[in-house]
Amino acid sequence: MTVFSELRMRPATAGRSGWDASTTARLAMAGTVIFTLLVGANLATPLYPLLQESLGLSSFGITVAFASYVLALVSTLMLAGHWSDHIGRRAALILAVVVGLAGGWIFAHAEGLAALSAGRSLQGVAVALATGASAAALRELLPSRPEWASRFTLLASAGGVAAGPVIGGVLSMLPGPTTAPYYVHSAVLGGLLVPLCLLRARPAIMPGDGVRPLRALAPRRPSVSTEARGAFWLAAAVGFLSFSVFGFCLSLAPGYFAQIVQAESRPVIGALAGVTLGASALSQLLRVRGRYAVPAGLGVLGVSVLLLAASAAWSSPLLLVAASIGAGLGQGVAFRTVFNDVAGKVEPARHAQVISTVYVITYLGSAVPVLGLGWATAAFGLAASVTGFVALCGIAAFGLAVMTWRAATLQDARRGGPHQARRPA
Repeated sequence: MTVFSELRMRPATAGRSGWDASTTARLAMAGTVIFTLLVGANLATPLYPLLQESLGLSSFGITVAFASYVLALVSTLMLAGHWSDHIGRRAALILAVVVGLAGGWIFAHAEGLAALSAGRSLQGVAVALATGASAAALRELLPSRPEWASRFTLLASAGGVAAGPVIGGVLSMLPGPTTAPYYVHSAVLGGLLVPLCLLRARPAIMPGDGVRPLRALAPRRPSVSTEARGAFWLAAAVGFLSFSVFGFCLSLAPGYFAQIVQAESRPVIGALAGVTLGASALSQLLRVRGRYAVPAGLGVLGVSVLLLAASAAWSSPLLLVAASIGAGLGQGVAFRTVFNDVAGKVEPARHAQVISTVYVITYLGSAVPVLGLGWATAAFGLAASVTGFVALCGIAAFGLAVMTWRAATLQDARRGGPHQARRPA
């Protein structure tokens, strides 16, 4: 099928042709597309201080530019999170790459907050289009190993977000520090279009029917089956909290971390901003299981975010790095477990739609609290605002940890688990 016929949800007139890629190659492409788009969406993290100075933006302006990406991402997930079920995974990924190219180009040449926000918004649309498509594609390519499908999804997502600031910091050392990173990234995205266009697409799982197939692309009311509802809301809550921390790391944290380590190097600032996300990505390779994995991970996250504030009070770069790593590991274990739980309870035909809905709430965590943090910074200063923000995140993490620990304990009690005393014979 041609890309245009897929987008129109009409059968191709020509015979089936193209590259009949192996499962491994399709897995690699699905993960690489979402990874690369998220790298591009986060190239700007170490550049924000430079953009703030060159464009005369306030801290609140930086949070507005950051939040425009998240709000566009969330809106697109709500409106188009199910599209890949109808147009096919390949067409959705190609569309995402094209939109991502446009967003990066506009952001690189922005001369004010409006253009920055427009570029960031298009990047958000691109990531949203690829999120449900890549997650569903990985699930379909690994039908007998759903846990590894979830691991690959989160590894590609967290890895892309973590690598973005580091790559952006390194590429900013080239001539044209605010444009060079996007030129290089655009070349990589353009290269990805070649194998995607050559790939022989698999049929959509829910192609449009009737004379007006485009009706299938109309926005849908989010819904979750009764069996998956509890797992859905827990995954959404853990995701919201997680991305509140991530949103801080990717927006105001670069300037905050630079004060702690007394560094002005953009590669160093980018690396510090990406430590938490990198640890989260690497945690997908850890074999941590059991009903107590979620409360344990949340507990580690809670302690770690509180130590982030302590690292500033004590001016300790070592504690900053250790706390960032701990926060990423704790978040990664907890979110992977609840994400895998809800993904396993959703029927395949609705996987992209439900996972996109999880990400709607999750990504709101990296926009709404960060906007509040930006406002508080203007009113109370950066140090006081960050201290209050991480305290709230720590309290929320401990609250969720207690709730999930009690749920796990009750499950053990009902099943005669290790904490229940044996009855005498």
